[in-house]
Amino acid sequence: MKRSVFILVFTIFAAFAAPAQVNVGMTDTASYYPLLRGRRVAVLANQTSVAELPGAPGADASGRVHLVDLLHGEGFAVAAIFSPEHGFRGTADAGEQVASSVDARTGIPIRSLYDGNAKRPSDEAMRSFDVLVVDMQDVGLRFYTYYISMLRMMDACADFGRRVVVLDRPNPNGHLVDGPVLDMKYKSGVGAIPVPVLHGLTMGEIARMAVGEDWAASCDLQVVRCRNYTHDTPYELPVAPSPNLPTQRSIYLYPSICLFEGTVVSLGRGTDRPFECYGHPDMPADRYCFVFTPRPTSGAKHPPLEGRLCRGVDLSEKPCEEILAEGLTLDYVIDAYRALGLGEAFFTPMFEKLIGAGWVREMILDGRSAAEIRARWRPDVERFAKMREKYLIYE
Repeated sequence: MKRSVFILVFTIFAAFAAPAQVNVGMTDTASYYPLLRGRRVAVLANQTSVAELPGAPGADASGRVHLVDLLHGEGFAVAAIFSPEHGFRGTADAGEQVASSVDARTGIPIRSLYDGNAKRPSDEAMRSFDVLVVDMQDVGLRFYTYYISMLRMMDACADFGRRVVVLDRPNPNGHLVDGPVLDMKYKSGVGAIPVPVLHGLTMGEIARMAVGEDWAASCDLQVVRCRNYTHDTPYELPVAPSPNLPTQRSIYLYPSICLFEGTVVSLGRGTDRPFECYGHPDMPADRYCFVFTPRPTSGAKHPPLEGRLCRGVDLSEKPCEEILAEGLTLDYVIDAYRALGLGEAFFTPMFEKLIGAGWVREMILDGRSAAEIRARWRPDVERFAKMREKYLIYE
């Protein structure tokens, strides 16, 4: 009898102690279905726009369903699918032009925002719908482009009087606010608004902040929030957000390793560990024993340093807890910079677009440490964090 009571008490305690499952905005159909009834719907979506909804129209055997299949199966008038960088299926290279097409399963036209044109829909496309539903998994970085596609669509929707409904998703780096705030003279396709490298916002919160700070046109915006989520809630992505972020470790390393895109160093594109290693053919063999050779792969058709043996550092076994603890660090870039001894030739103009400030390169060239550089950007981060508070949806 005592054992039975103990088991019952333990079970009840465990039920209360276990963290509740995070539910993405897409699962809260009661909140957004009424906004879509009787209206022509467009979606801004990609391969990440899925959720577990067992029994829903279009769901597979495990209960997972894509937003487009869900809305189509429920009888909503889905007029168009707008696709961001990497395309609707998420297989295209970074920045690769993707032609518009038709979704084979539903017959709905796919209008690419990365077709080499203005990255904004035509007037004809905007007149084809009444409500835009945005649902994409972001990773919390200023240079990750899905939020830029959302803001461009919000501007267009404001011009045409269209409602925008954002189905929110957790930010896997949502506990971090760090890095230089973008100097707008470096505004580009990989940085659109004056936020730090790690902004600590979900897509819904970015949308709210962009409107509130006049970084995007004011539109009829509604955010369907996640449930059981705070910015400190660990969240493992169920679907790779883009071809070269295949693992949770790569997502955590991305803030620091992506800075190599603005240098002569490879960050592992064209290998089995993109964003989990870095290297260059001229890094000293006596100090760097890890080797790799970038080859054409899905999502990296022509990787930097293709076919060349690179020496460098393998981070694929580094514990995620350590990576999360260090957050954004310049240690890797400074390590490679000093090892190669190339001076200014180490960098490309992309570096400023990614880091967001001209003085970071200058401090590295002057021999400053990562800690000294971080100390310079810290006051800007603190000011941003204060401004960010009024737009937060989650604790």
